Amino acid sequence: MHGNVAVWVADGQGNGAAGTIYYPLEFTNLSGHACSMYGFPGVSAISRGGQQLGSPANWESGGGLGTPRTVIVPPGATVHAILAYHDVAVSTAPGCHPVNTTFELRVYPPDQRGAAIAFFDLEACSHAGPFYLSVGPIKPGVGTING
Repeated sequence: MHGNVAVWVADGQGNGAAGTIYYPLEFTNLSGHACSMYGFPGVSAISRGGQQLGSPANWESGGGLGTPRTVIVPPGATVHAILAYHDVAVSTAPGCHPVNTTFELRVYPPDQRGAAIAFFDLEACSHAGPFYLSVGPIKPGVGTING
């Protein structure tokens, strides 16, 4: 489904507390046929120059992030995962060395080798090590408040 998926962060829908903000990460099937998705997307923050900033997002399940399950995505439908941005890690983790150069997220739908791009500006760790992004498994439906 890689070439037939649009990915974006519903950045106006972020909420959270205690140093973590949760955003819906949306996946829309642009193909003319249904497909299935299972598991976790891969997510990395990318600089304007195309370099990965810090470690890729780690995978989390349970709680509000959900449990992995197969999700059928009809043509034109949108599913989502929850993207957690741990801003407290960026500002306090040893060796993070925060930078303000994130330009986009490189997002790999589950079981895909090709990435889609979601434009999203955030402060990122410039060195690998601290996890400042986490992502949950794909969940059915649109993840925004208004659907």
